[in-house]
Amino acid sequence: MSDVPMRDATVASAPKHRTAIFLASFLTLIAAGMGFAIRGGILGDWSAQYGFTRFELGTITGGGLVGFGAVILAASLITDRLGYKTILLAGFLCHVVSAAITLAATPIYNASGKDATYWCLYIGMFLFSIGNGLCEAVINPLVATLYPTRKTHYLNILHAGWPAGLVIGALLAKFFVGPGASAQQLRWEIPMCFFLIPTLIYGFITIKEHFPISEARAAGVTFGRMLAEFASPILLLLLLLQACVGYVELGTDSWISTITDEIVKGQGLYLFIWASSVMFVLRFFAGPIVEKINPLGLLCISAVLGCIGLLLIGTIEIGTEGTVMATWAAVTIYALGKTFYWPTMLGVVGERFPRGGALTMGAVGGIGMLSAGLLGGPGIGFKQDYFASQKLRELSPQAYQRYQAPADNNFLTFETRGLDGAKVGVVRDAKGPGTELAATVDLLEQKNLKNAEIDTLNQWWQTEAEPTAETDANAVNEAVLFGGQRALLYTAAVPAFMAFGYLLLVIYFRMKGGYKQEHIGGEDPVVKDHGEEYTGGVPAPVR
Repeated sequence: MSDVPMRDATVASAPKHRTAIFLASFLTLIAAGMGFAIRGGILGDWSAQYGFTRFELGTITGGGLVGFGAVILAASLITDRLGYKTILLAGFLCHVVSAAITLAATPIYNASGKDATYWCLYIGMFLFSIGNGLCEAVINPLVATLYPTRKTHYLNILHAGWPAGLVIGALLAKFFVGPGASAQQLRWEIPMCFFLIPTLIYGFITIKEHFPISEARAAGVTFGRMLAEFASPILLLLLLLQACVGYVELGTDSWISTITDEIVKGQGLYLFIWASSVMFVLRFFAGPIVEKINPLGLLCISAVLGCIGLLLIGTIEIGTEGTVMATWAAVTIYALGKTFYWPTMLGVVGERFPRGGALTMGAVGGIGMLSAGLLGGPGIGFKQDYFASQKLRELSPQAYQRYQAPADNNFLTFETRGLDGAKVGVVRDAKGPGTELAATVDLLEQKNLKNAEIDTLNQWWQTEAEPTAETDANAVNEAVLFGGQRALLYTAAVPAFMAFGYLLLVIYFRMKGGYKQEHIGGEDPVVKDHGEEYTGGVPAPVR
């Protein structure tokens, strides 16, 4: 739709249009959160059905984040020029196509085997992440444009959509995913597509509504001036800290329910839902909190809590009377810590560097997602493989020989050989020696493994695993638990570094007279009867 000079009409109709546009933005994050949470719930299905190791699963989940980050960065370069609506519609298309590709995984496995399936799932997740990235490149500067005088507050409310999607997705996983499904176990393909419901709604709103142009474009800020913002050492430090945020928040979220389920059996998903619910509620109260302490102080406190939470989860003693209570308390502290990371970082960059427009805010989202996808998900998966295999070698070198993966995993300059997901899944399901071959075949067929894989695993089970299954299962369980806890223990170093970085920024701004919001025009935007103008007080058309 062409630009129409509607400054007065924009102000008059701002509440109506602003609410609808904000709802569409909110729904993009619900769709992203649902897809992320449901994917986390079906990792066990993928491991057992296709034989993936933890590292391979972490790399696939990383594919759901890498594209996210790269596309945010790329789309941010053109968002101010093409407009919010065009980019958001492209994100909608990517979301729909990603579902179709992911659904092809089992047919491709039956036709071409594990490696082809890996790439099918990776590409599906990558395309899903591209859709997320296109949406993220729009919604952050868009909401900053809609609410120019309360950016941090409304960005936190916007990003309450992410944990809301996590909760919805996790509940759907609980009801319909895996043998322990509360309602009815469905093939993983069905719950994987539930995220299309909010996707279709935000797509309809996007097609229907008029969108404003960006605050920076309305003020006539050139692309070169936007780029010049990156010369600021403060912005560069914020981007480094955002890379840490991506690693510790989204990277950990990829694994937290799986790891905590090893600590307190059957409660990992409930703990994930609880942590996401805490995030959802608290993000609505960011404004009053920021009024008491500035955004950087909030981030510093959050990083300290996040570090403490991960340390506690990583050191919980298993099998004692207090294990359950300690786990819930530790996850609560972890949730309190991570609640304000992402949206408050966006708010700080939006408030301090408004001339950067979509470019600087896109850099924040993009770097965070790239870190989560390239380092967080795979890195935490690698640490689990490393420590679990190390522990199993200590407990039983013979068991390690039976359950090790067929090939090494490499992460950065490190190398390890993890545990074979299919073999681990079989021994944990088989309930020890005496399991009849027919029952094992039935078990494997239920997981949709192709005949060649069934034959191979059955031969391995009969000749190597079944005679020692009971003792092996105990050792494997202990090793997997150890690997998960130790991975989180090492991850706690990341929020510790973040706390130090935020503290330095708090001290810096206090020496400069205090943290203050910057405005493109050098003064506060004009506030009308119904709230801020679309363009932060800068006269401009809408799309």
